[in-house]
Amino acid sequence: MTDQLKTTQSPISRGYFGIGVEGISKPMNLGNLFRSAHAFGASFGFTINSEFSRKLARSDTSLAPNNIPFYQYVRPDELILADGCDLVGIELTDRAIDLPSFRHPRCAAYVLGPERGELSDKLLERCDKVVRIPTHFCINVATAGAIVMYDRLLTMGRFAERPVTAHGGAGVLPVHVYGAPRRRRPK
Repeated sequence: MTDQLKTTQSPISRGYFGIGVEGISKPMNLGNLFRSAHAFGASFGFTINSEFSRKLARSDTSLAPNNIPFYQYVRPDELILADGCDLVGIELTDRAIDLPSFRHPRCAAYVLGPERGELSDKLLERCDKVVRIPTHFCINVATAGAIVMYDRLLTMGRFAERPVTAHGGAGVLPVHVYGAPRRRRPK
């Protein structure tokens, strides 16, 4: 049972993240996004200029807003983030950094635009960074959010190394060794 429990626990990662949307055209996809956010360990979810209804977002079977903090804002300037939390826009723009080349901030709030539009200029101005998923065209908002959250987990989590070949066995994560306490001031 202990081995089974180890495989279902989330990897340890420092910091936190939240995810949200500005505008939404399909409530079911918003429900799917929040369900994925809950599964990936998001610390909070939010909407800007979007109505979120649990009844319309039936795909959120984990009831994420009941399990993680959830905030609704009317305008981009109402969005309040903790000090040190970077706002990261997910958008297909010339200014955007390709996701495979992006280093995720330790503390971040990711925001996606509607499927039939893009992030507003006001919100893009507030973004500390803008990232794009290198696809040929826009993809479903829930899928885009899941890709970004998976990339964050993959790059910031603690996992064993991948095997060199496809036929290699799964790597084993070395046990973390805690060192002695470090003194900040000499004796």
